[in-house]
Amino acid sequence: HEIMQQVNVKFNDVNQIRRFVDVIDKIDSCFNLGEGRRVVDAKSILGVMALDLTRPLQLTYDSDDEGIREKLTPFIYG
Repeated sequence: HEIMQQVNVKFNDVNQIRRFVDVIDKIDSCFNLGEGRRVVDAKSILGVMALDLTRPLQLTYDSDDEGIREKLTPFIYG
């Protein structure tokens, strides 16, 4: 059984969102992004862009692969 991982991410511009979606799209895992009740599929660029991007967002994913966190490093906040 996979363990849910959680990191905070923040985006500065649309290009960064595109790079983020490109990165996680290649990973065979389920990614959710948001805060509170507003959570979207993080692999959906339109879903991500519909969130409040002025604040850090919670990214959760169901994998304990350390390599994923490494790939997420450019987007991790804090």
